[in-house]
Amino acid sequence: MYAAAVLHLNHILGNASGGEMAEKIHRLSHAGSLEKIELSAADTARKRLRVTTDKGTDCAIALNRELSLENGSVLLLEDERAIVVRMLETEWLRIVPADQAAALELGYFVGNLHWRVRFASEILEIALDGPEQNYLDRLAAHFADGRARRADDE
Repeated sequence: MYAAAVLHLNHILGNASGGEMAEKIHRLSHAGSLEKIELSAADTARKRLRVTTDKGTDCAIALNRELSLENGSVLLLEDERAIVVRMLETEWLRIVPADQAAALELGYFVGNLHWRVRFASEILEIALDGPEQNYLDRLAAHFADGRARRADDE
């Protein structure tokens, strides 16, 4: 029995939204020849990964350090087929610190865990790169003593 061939992708050819490339991608999409690789934001930061397209093509991605995957990155463009990266929507856990001291402590805590965050006024939003319960478990002490609460609990 032979192993299925792995497609090695080592370059980003451009973005599917740009100019002439967009026209080719659009044409291939209508012909049913566009393959998508769906990645989380965390996966787009990786330089080496093994993935399968939505049409079953086994791909090994290995990029140079200076290259970064983004939504619309074109990894393969042929006359009869294209492979494009589509980013999955990031879910966010929204946390409200009780006061300034709690905010400082919470910021220090999540920084030490290297979690991706963004700020929306007085709300700390934490990108969920795994199961939400994992994050809630790590933050349990902050919730238990009232230093923080979920913004969605209002």
